[in-house]
Amino acid sequence: MSKIKPSKGAPYARIMGVGGYRPTRVVPNEVILETIDSSDEWIRSRSGIATRHWASPEETVTAMSVEASGKAIADAGIDPEQIGAVIVSTVSHFKQTPAVATEIADKIGAGKPAAFDISAGCAGFGYGLTLAKGMIVEGSAEYVLVIGVERLSDLTDLEDRATAFLFGDGAGAVVVGPSDVPHIGPTVWGSEGDKSETIKQTVPWNEFLPQALDSARAGGTPTGDVPKLPLNEQGEIKFPAITQEGQAVFRWAVFEMAKVAQQALDAAGISADDLDVFIPHQANMRIIDSMVKTLKLPEHVTVARDVETTGNTSAASIPLAMERLLATGKAKSGDTALIIGFGAGLVFAATVVTLP
Repeated sequence: MSKIKPSKGAPYARIMGVGGYRPTRVVPNEVILETIDSSDEWIRSRSGIATRHWASPEETVTAMSVEASGKAIADAGIDPEQIGAVIVSTVSHFKQTPAVATEIADKIGAGKPAAFDISAGCAGFGYGLTLAKGMIVEGSAEYVLVIGVERLSDLTDLEDRATAFLFGDGAGAVVVGPSDVPHIGPTVWGSEGDKSETIKQTVPWNEFLPQALDSARAGGTPTGDVPKLPLNEQGEIKFPAITQEGQAVFRWAVFEMAKVAQQALDAAGISADDLDVFIPHQANMRIIDSMVKTLKLPEHVTVARDVETTGNTSAASIPLAMERLLATGKAKSGDTALIIGFGAGLVFAATVVTLP
């Protein structure tokens, strides 16, 4: 017989507040066209993207996260000291350690919460939300701050015609807290590692030696024997970037993720007719429209299409889209929303939530 006292938390969890931060610089397609052979019409028709936000040197992963977190905490109506855990999903914080979550927790005045980073690409917000829900129900934290943040402009190859126009920067955050009734449904999540090469970073960081980095920043070329460093046509080092097999990713997202979304509806015990809002990962307008059609969503369901002006912000895209829908009145507090994230790995996570 166990002598361990059982955990005791809240019966359920809910999203209590949401906040977002978009960098001040707005980048139209015309800027992207300076480095790739394409057109504004082609970019819009393929992705639905017209503009995206790119961060300045001062708009760091930490700085953007602090801004978004402050808004989410205020929206939730709690004090920062009440945050018991901080979860940050990002692929663009380039320090392996310490976790950026610890720095963010300190800067928002959260005291001494549990704090850690996760790497789950564009599904990262769903992963973080699921972990937060578990913490609250298990009793290890009363309030959890979940942040999705990216500076993907640092990982964009501006000469890659297939991806140069896709990515943007930003941060979205939510506060998850206790509830007496279920407001976050079961999560349908997983991965398909056999397809991991379809979205990837071009070169591992450890292949970039210090002298190569110094030389690249100075505008020159590396000296000595530096293996496997990719060079552009001018002989300059191309830094690691995100690349993808566009058609393979599109097919997977449209056909397989619609199935996952339906499974999340089934797990929550609701139908498409019961939905008020659909907030998919903002990867591509064609993917979003195809999923709406496959799921046969009724016309009354509000669909997030934040990708048009924000681009693909990976882990930040769902909370940013959620915040904009609420701020513009296109969605309201208490609405039932289906959210789904999917991306590099290939990983995915879908659930049904009540909007704060």
